[in-house]
Amino acid sequence: MHFLFISGAEIFVILVIVLMLFGADKIPTLARGLGKGMRQLKDATNEIKREINQTAEKQGIDTNFTKDIANEVTKIKNKVQDNIDEITGPIKRNL
Repeated sequence: MHFLFISGAEIFVILVIVLMLFGADKIPTLARGLGKGMRQLKDATNEIKREINQTAEKQGIDTNFTKDIANEVTKIKNKVQDNIDEITGPIKRNL
């Protein structure tokens, strides 16, 4: 398991250190606080996005072009993947 650039053993060591520093009884409280903080950050981010989109719409700026770009990128990615599968298919079957 890799989370960012941390391996499973490193995560285990970090958890042991946290357990020794705070004790087993405080870990659920810390986890709840961390969860609430992450939720507040996510809510604030969504609020900023919403404000930017509303302001752009009021100014007459088209915000749908990013969705169009994402759709085109997905289509191209799928075509490339299909071509790769078509080429590597016989090779994989022979192995």
